[in-house]
Amino acid sequence: MILDSIGIQKLLPHRFPFLMIDGIDSVDRGKSIVGVKNVSINEGYFQGHFPGQPVMPGVLIIESMAQTGGVLLLMEIPDREKKLLYFAALDSAKFRKPVVPGDQLMIHVDVLNNRGDFWKMRGEARVNGDVVAEATLMCKMIDRDAVAPAKK
Repeated sequence: MILDSIGIQKLLPHRFPFLMIDGIDSVDRGKSIVGVKNVSINEGYFQGHFPGQPVMPGVLIIESMAQTGGVLLLMEIPDREKKLLYFAALDSAKFRKPVVPGDQLMIHVDVLNNRGDFWKMRGEARVNGDVVAEATLMCKMIDRDAVAPAKK
């Protein structure tokens, strides 16, 4: 394991209960990354999705791809604590098999291209080598200072 959850939290702003990756298995800097998500019955979403037949929501599998890709991109940014990555688009999302408690997602993300602050990546989530989900993800890197603070 190259990065554990502590190392990931030094790069990503996500925290419990929305940190969707547990580790980084391998990295080809600026090109590709493999993340790990251990799917546990203790995940809060299983309480309602679905009682008696727990299935990880597809949108959270996509989020695990986005976070894995975010780690890859933020590794290369010297002032990363001043940046955020926002989802810009999602294409060709496919869910091939259900993901259930006890599964370990291996999340493969490859950079396809970038133009300035926009990035396009291809993600695949696998369980035991079988593709369970795939998608093309686009994101935009922004300055944290450009984000208006939330109103209370």
